[in-house]
Amino acid sequence: MSGKIKLTAEEMRYIALFESITGATAKDCIVDDKQNKLIFITKEKEGGLAVGKYGGKVKVLKRMTGRDIDIIEFSSDPAEFIKNAFIPVKVQDVRLTEKLDGRKIVVVKIDEKEKGLAIGRKGERANRIRQLARKYFNIDNVIIV
Repeated sequence: MSGKIKLTAEEMRYIALFESITGATAKDCIVDDKQNKLIFITKEKEGGLAVGKYGGKVKVLKRMTGRDIDIIEFSSDPAEFIKNAFIPVKVQDVRLTEKLDGRKIVVVKIDEKEKGLAIGRKGERANRIRQLARKYFNIDNVIIV
């Protein structure tokens, strides 16, 4: 992971709320004002705990914050983390390659029918996953095929 995560006071308040509602530990919180969304990165193996039965905890958080909620389970394995970031889209394959110039590229294979969901409106979901891959693993690009 590239360096320490610096959190704003607003992000720390959201993390405190998230942890008190879900019982899961948040490693990071991203406030996306443009999409009125909060993205929480949980510790490994705590994604299900954070979501809750039938998404109940996510619904409570959404009601309390007035924002859409995304939960991504962290993994120290970049391929697994990227798979988690694409949920609910089923990822068929993730290949991590390092170019001769040292750049790290990830190629993610998605079923043709789910590519729209994987990319998101105006490419926002794909861009967010690229940012997370860069932030946590120094990956230069994520390509969806």
